[in-house]
Amino acid sequence: MMNRQPYAPTPHSYVPNSTLSATINLDEEVKLAETRAERDLQDSLAEIFSIIVTLDELEKAFLKDAIPEADYTEICERALKQYKSLVADEAVARAFVGLEEFKAEWDLEVPRATERIRVGMPSTAVDASAGHLGGGSGGGGNGSKSENSGGKNPSGQLILEATQDFITFLDALKLGLLAKDQLHPILTDVIQSVNKVTDRDFENRGKIIQWLITLNQMKATEELSEDQARELELDINSAYQGFKSTLS
Repeated sequence: MMNRQPYAPTPHSYVPNSTLSATINLDEEVKLAETRAERDLQDSLAEIFSIIVTLDELEKAFLKDAIPEADYTEICERALKQYKSLVADEAVARAFVGLEEFKAEWDLEVPRATERIRVGMPSTAVDASAGHLGGGSGGGGNGSKSENSGGKNPSGQLILEATQDFITFLDALKLGLLAKDQLHPILTDVIQSVNKVTDRDFENRGKIIQWLITLNQMKATEELSEDQARELELDINSAYQGFKSTLS
């Protein structure tokens, strides 16, 4: 039987490299950046990493009903705003490159966060009926409210605000505002106002979502073509008519 050494070799055979030892101070803090700009960049990239991971966990929790809808929406909206703000910085954008490149560099498997960032809004905004399906307590009723406003009883003020947001967006197109950073916030206001009024999937509501996704994937200053602008105006006009039909 072989005699196994019961412990690690003694360090007597190790000869220190005096030259190397003289260049390393074990008490000195290792600096990841030399300048303020480099430190800010590293901090921003770390924040982006944290936001992506948080969004993925948030989506999992929401799918499992482990977090209330209102809390999910608030946290998701805040995280998406922070993400957009960070990647809008020119220096950060150069280092970040893109979501897929960033995920590959840091070996991130975050499919739910990827989809949420691609869409650019909480799932509660995309799916107007999220959290409302099957939630009625008056089982067996004819659902007269649902026929009109998807189970909601909106005030005249909410209807007026939604109407004004539609008109504001269409006016922006007529004024020639075609950049992503000009149109996306206004169209976001439209879908948020609409969702406060009704959770019915009215005719052409999906067009609003599709254009929000299209705009979200554009660069901040990138503009729609004239053909895209005409198509967008037609689609939002159609969605506006579909929205008004839910109020009759």
